[in-house]
Amino acid sequence: MSLLAGKTVVVSGVGAGLGRQVAVAVVRDGGRAVLGARTEASLAKTAAEIDPGGELTAYRSTDIRDEAQCEALAGMARERFGGIDAVVHVAALDGYFGGLEDADFESWRSVLDVNLLGTLRMTRACLPLLKEAGGSVVFIGTQSALAAPSQVRQAAYAASKGALTSAMYSLARELGPHRIRVNTVLPGWMWGPPVRAYVQFAARSEGVEEAAVLERLAERMALPELATDSDVADAAVFLASERARSITGQSLLVNAGELMR
Repeated sequence: MSLLAGKTVVVSGVGAGLGRQVAVAVVRDGGRAVLGARTEASLAKTAAEIDPGGELTAYRSTDIRDEAQCEALAGMARERFGGIDAVVHVAALDGYFGGLEDADFESWRSVLDVNLLGTLRMTRACLPLLKEAGGSVVFIGTQSALAAPSQVRQAAYAASKGALTSAMYSLARELGPHRIRVNTVLPGWMWGPPVRAYVQFAARSEGVEEAAVLERLAERMALPELATDSDVADAAVFLASERARSITGQSLLVNAGELMR
């Protein structure tokens, strides 16, 4: 039996990278994917690519900062597929860089509103349907919440994702009686569009080949290559499935062994 046979999974943040790969994995493993993101064109493109017949996907433009839009996406899951079995939260604001000394706290507030509060808004919108049959909530966190990377400084992003992981523990207790599991996947350096862009930028800035930058990153790993966004998507789908039925309140690093805990 397929991992997600007969299951409906809401996926937020479906763009060109990890969100798309989660959607791909859901449909590949027999599930129905309800896709949300701010850009409708990206949603339409992904849905057409992974489900040309339109039988296994539905999508709606969704800004997780807006509670009504979150509720509308959850409502679409009920209307099209009768309920929600899992939600995987990929939507995030990760383009703000810097530390404390140069911090613009209004920008920090925006990062927190998306990454922490937006994720919780979307979770709450899905709760009535998740409670009907139990289910799974999967947050996408970051290794940076546990150990700051030396190559880039993203204090606001790390703080927001660290707060989300802390919230996970409380939610796992709160929602456990409804047979709702709550877990977090923590990617490290993940080969996909954002890291590819970093490698290209670093290579141009340093006047070296992209392969040299990539090799420098891979040297930090116990395994001799970076994890990919597909690897992270597979971990998220596993946690969304019944094969993880006794796993809750856990954080899973998917990082090729760069950081071990």
